[in-house]
Amino acid sequence: MNIPIVYEDDWLLVLDKPSGLLTIPAPKKESRTLTGILNQDLEQRKLPYRLHPCHRLDRETSGLIIYAKGKSMQQKMMDLFKQKKINKNYIVFVSGRLSNKEGQIKSLIEGRNAVTNFRVVEDRNGFSVVEAVPLTGRTNQLRIHFKIMGHPVLGESKFAFRKDFKIKAKRLCLHAAFLEFIHPITNKKISLEAKLPDELLGFLRVH
Repeated sequence: MNIPIVYEDDWLLVLDKPSGLLTIPAPKKESRTLTGILNQDLEQRKLPYRLHPCHRLDRETSGLIIYAKGKSMQQKMMDLFKQKKINKNYIVFVSGRLSNKEGQIKSLIEGRNAVTNFRVVEDRNGFSVVEAVPLTGRTNQLRIHFKIMGHPVLGESKFAFRKDFKIKAKRLCLHAAFLEFIHPITNKKISLEAKLPDELLGFLRVH
C-alpha cells in the first residue's frame, strides 16, 4: 500500500494512516491491519527489526500515527504519552454550529476522567470545522465527547445514527493532523503535520 511516510529516523516511523484501516487486530482477529502490512513489508525486505505502534487510531480515523523500531523504543514513546508529553491535534467536522467557539469538554468515559480542548476553525452550512486537542487518551474520546455536546462527528455510525444527520458523509470526518514531542533519543523537538486527505477536502468543496 502507498501509505505516506511523514517522518523516519533510526528509531521511529510516523505515517499518515488512511481511513478504513485498523492499527492492530480487533476482537474479530482481522488479519489486514496497518501493523501487519508494515511488518510483512519489513520481512519481505529482510530488515532485522519489527515495527510496534506507540498509540492507536480508530479504523475510521485518518492521520498521524507513530511506530517504534523495536520494543524498547515503543516503551519510551508510550511513557511520553502517559506523561502527557506528546501534543496531538485533530481536525474534526461536527454536526451543527457550536454555541461556544472554544472551550473544554470534561466527562467520564468508562469511569475515567476525560478532557478535550476545542476551538471552532470555521462555521459551515450545517456543520463546523473544529480543532480538537485531547488532554487524556481515552478510547473513542473525541467521538464520545462531541456526541455528549450534541454535535456528533459527521459520518459517525458508532455513537450516533446516520439517519440523525442532515449532512451525510461517506467516512468519519476525524483526522489526526498534528503531533509534537521531544524525541527521547536525540532530545530534538519533532513537529509533524498531515494535511486533510482528499476525501475530506472534497467534502468541504461540496459542502
